[in-house]
Amino acid sequence: MESTLIEIRTGSRESVVDLTDEIASFLRGVGARDGLLNVWVPHATAGLAVIETGAGSDTDLLAALREVLPADDRWSHRHGSRGHGRDHVLPAFIAPSVSVPVLDGRPALGTWQSVCLVDTNGDNPVRSLRLSFLTG
Repeated sequence: MESTLIEIRTGSRESVVDLTDEIASFLRGVGARDGLLNVWVPHATAGLAVIETGAGSDTDLLAALREVLPADDRWSHRHGSRGHGRDHVLPAFIAPSVSVPVLDGRPALGTWQSVCLVDTNGDNPVRSLRLSFLTG
């Protein structure tokens, strides 16, 4: 298995970060052909989603998360910014890992799909991301 840990800057606001370029670079760097890519975010307040980006779906996802997980004082977990407890619930809705088949060195995603880091925690502007490739 080939594996690496990279850093992604998400900033101090809610964000959906497209990981396409980082994934492609990693797969080229390890000489990937066919196999399985696992993407893992080792944080208690972030997740990964496979969605379309650039056409509003990323903005819609953040809006939906604000409705389902509002940043208010209802949360038992209360350190950090107001409503930070919701960030700790996020990985139950947006999983911290995703696996994608790799065929001929490229992720076998649909035309409009991207693997994205979803981060609602503005208190942590830099995230670690583990990319692992298992040859098939």
